[in-house]
Amino acid sequence: MSTTGPQPPEPIPGARLLFSLDPGVAQLNHGSYGAVPIGVQRVQQRLRDETEANPMRFFNLGLMDRIVHARRHLAGFLGADPEGTALVPNATAGAAIVLQSLRLGPGDEVLCTDHGYGSVALSIDREVRRTGAVRRTLTVPLHATDEEVVEIVRAGLRPGRTKLLVVDHITSSTARLFPASAITATARERDVPVLVDAAHTPGMLPISVDTIGADFWVGNFHKWGFAPRGTAALVVAPRWRRRIEPLAVSWQQDAGFPLSVEWQGTLDYSAWLAAPVGVFTLRTLGVERVRAHNAQLAAYGQWVVGQALGVAPADLPDPGGPMVSMRLLPLPAGLATTFPDAMTLRQRIAEELGVDVAINAWDDRGWLRLSGQIYNRAEEYQRLADGLPALLARQR
Repeated sequence: MSTTGPQPPEPIPGARLLFSLDPGVAQLNHGSYGAVPIGVQRVQQRLRDETEANPMRFFNLGLMDRIVHARRHLAGFLGADPEGTALVPNATAGAAIVLQSLRLGPGDEVLCTDHGYGSVALSIDREVRRTGAVRRTLTVPLHATDEEVVEIVRAGLRPGRTKLLVVDHITSSTARLFPASAITATARERDVPVLVDAAHTPGMLPISVDTIGADFWVGNFHKWGFAPRGTAALVVAPRWRRRIEPLAVSWQQDAGFPLSVEWQGTLDYSAWLAAPVGVFTLRTLGVERVRAHNAQLAAYGQWVVGQALGVAPADLPDPGGPMVSMRLLPLPAGLATTFPDAMTLRQRIAEELGVDVAINAWDDRGWLRLSGQIYNRAEEYQRLADGLPALLARQR
């Protein structure tokens, strides 16, 4: 085993003080639920206080204009057309909106990969049950190159029958960066619409949504963009905007996309209105500085925990890009091979080691996913490395 590997980055001064996280827990799973800076929390709370002080005034005087303003700010950060962008609660909701708007029928198919997010797959399954369409899943090896991924997708497309290709930008289960632009270009050549599930992209990676060329793109701001939970953006290409239908009809239905999707009556809109403060926080810290820090820290964490588990450096999964802030580790064979077992192991690690991580079952094997964020420190990954081997040995 190698004794030298990636080194942790220098901590960003004061970064930990920006968050209200429990200092007794090593929270190495930012990718699942994110963490909201205290300043953003306070802005959201002031918005909630404003709502409760006079609900009639809050909802009836200028709220839609405030939503549009927040949307324009967030769309600008993404390099997306604000008129083709709608704020939605999360990437799964955005995917569901797209699926129900396609008007699938018998014989149609939705194509995805085996790296796709579970709830999106469930949403696809619900829609094909309703319509008589089918879901087809492409197998993509974990270590496939970008060229191999594109070729697998190209070979799997069935022009005329494939009504939607769903592809992740950064996969959740496997922490893998997919070549979204190249995949989209390949599908466009065959006139197959593409939905890019970019749940982890905003804030983690540089992005210009409009240059990707996808028909549909959805990404969360509440993971790596420091926004309150419940903030995501659905971006729709011009030719599809008139066909988009919200999951529930409300008073802006006749306004069309995006207001018909955004306006859902008495929702708590405070997360959306506070989200630009999350982006401001990221920019104040330095977007590239944060991205580089997080990616370097995740790489260090993968290496130090991999050493403890006896995983050779050459066998550590490559995320597919230097700026990915999540890393994957294989667990010993036979552990966490099902979703319930993965959840049980995750909870045991949290309770016994005081460390939060993601555990996923994928391709009949258990995998541990680590994140790197500015509130993390090298010693937290070392804590996991020190305690995990004995904990796993007890599970066999």
